[in-house]
Amino acid sequence: MITSTRGTAITRPTVTAPLRAFLAAAAVCAAAAACGTNVEPDRVALPAESTPASDAARPVTAVMPDVVGGNALRAQVQMDGSQVRFEDATGKKREVVDPQAWRICDSRPGANQQITSYPVVLLVVPDTEPCPGGASG
Repeated sequence: MITSTRGTAITRPTVTAPLRAFLAAAAVCAAAAACGTNVEPDRVALPAESTPASDAARPVTAVMPDVVGGNALRAQVQMDGSQVRFEDATGKKREVVDPQAWRICDSRPGANQQITSYPVVLLVVPDTEPCPGGASG
């Protein structure tokens, strides 16, 4: 027994069984390494981590709403977050400056179809004109 300068007994810390096993294994590994023995543990194949694909590689999972006959601005707002491009349905290539004043004659993709790329295209005419070719709207 060891005593302190104050006369109280000092006990040694005890080595637990798991620590003892670890120290024994470390000693065996050190001895094997000194002898040139390969002590590399068996390699275990771990499952590959699943990493989310980049946004560009993810498939589009949206469905085109049925907006034919509706107001172009409301359709654009309804499809919040989606890229929308307006095209003059008459083929006159007029620029849509105020979508509030235009009506939708058709869309690409069509209503209830899978959107596979952006921007979606809304074929529109001014409210004062009919859709070409008798298209509904």
